[in-house]
Amino acid sequence: MFNEFVSFVRNLYKTNDFIPLHEPLLTGNEKKYINECIDTNFVSSVGKFVDLFEQKIAEYTGAKYAIATVNGTAALHIALLLANVQQNDHVITQPLTFIATANAISYTGAKPVFVDVDKKTLGLSAYKLEQFFKKYTYISEDQTGIYSYNLITKKPIKACVPMHTFGHANCIDEIKEICDKYHIILIEDAAESLGSFYKTKHTGTFGKFGTLSFNGNKTITTGGGGMILTNDEFFAKKAKHITTQAKVPHKWEFVHDMIAYNYRMPNINAALGVAQLEQLPKFIDSKRIIAKKYMNFFQNYGVNFISEPENSKSNYWLNSILLKDKNERDKFLSFTNENGVMTRPVWQLMNRLEMYKNCQVFDIQNAEWIADRLVNIPSSVIL
Repeated sequence: MFNEFVSFVRNLYKTNDFIPLHEPLLTGNEKKYINECIDTNFVSSVGKFVDLFEQKIAEYTGAKYAIATVNGTAALHIALLLANVQQNDHVITQPLTFIATANAISYTGAKPVFVDVDKKTLGLSAYKLEQFFKKYTYISEDQTGIYSYNLITKKPIKACVPMHTFGHANCIDEIKEICDKYHIILIEDAAESLGSFYKTKHTGTFGKFGTLSFNGNKTITTGGGGMILTNDEFFAKKAKHITTQAKVPHKWEFVHDMIAYNYRMPNINAALGVAQLEQLPKFIDSKRIIAKKYMNFFQNYGVNFISEPENSKSNYWLNSILLKDKNERDKFLSFTNENGVMTRPVWQLMNRLEMYKNCQVFDIQNAEWIADRLVNIPSSVIL
């Protein structure tokens, strides 16, 4: 199958050159809008394209408010701060995720707790999440509110951060129901899932906050960039305030009313985003066609292609397959990369990394099984 796969991909992308995993496609108004930034000198965090990009993302996702940031990690960091996540708190997430998810939690001083994923969605398992709460938490109230506490550490669990892995929506309504039941703030890491929907609702809009990424390898890119989504006007205003150094408006004085961050997206990046967003529908159509072709190809070889979960519409940011074991996975990775077709395994599980090896984990058998078998394959848009 390895030879046939390489030939198939070369025919799909119509090239004998090196084929990357996912590269940006800049074929619209990108140069026009960036030149406008240059011509008007609005290249930093002030300019019309930042506001326009926020407006267009809010309209597309159905969120009431969207706040642009320099990258997706910054967006997640701010969302956690808005959720009042503090030093020594706990935040539940999944071990099968990109490092940024766990790192953003750590920026707040909180400790991640890794709960298993679901094999069908690759995202946080609602069943395992409920089992974790039943086994390892208790609910208590103090002067600041009602919280679930970790039975082992006696520390509050402030938030839950499920990730929509490779653009596939997890069962986010079930996860939200569990979070509400146990007084946990839901923050969706939707970095990879712009254009993905669960039960007709866009990912990142189910929780108190959602975050997006526009890194160079995402479905649309701003070079580097992110976005916070929320339906809460108070937190939307606070997010913008915190990401702009908490500067209080004044005609000439430099007044800042809290410790904050220089996380605002520059106008020149937002200009790129506006142009890319104009093309998003055809990008998604292309990616779904590519996924269908891959699905048909792998059916002939009995290989499990990861398709969109039930009740969802995936953007198929990265197409993925599951091979029979780690040995076959490594042989496939070696052969394809040696033959100029870029493929990659899933990330190292977070709890296997040195800085997170002492974090609490709960029944992560599915994540371990997937990590030994999953491979991402070329997924760039073809027009």
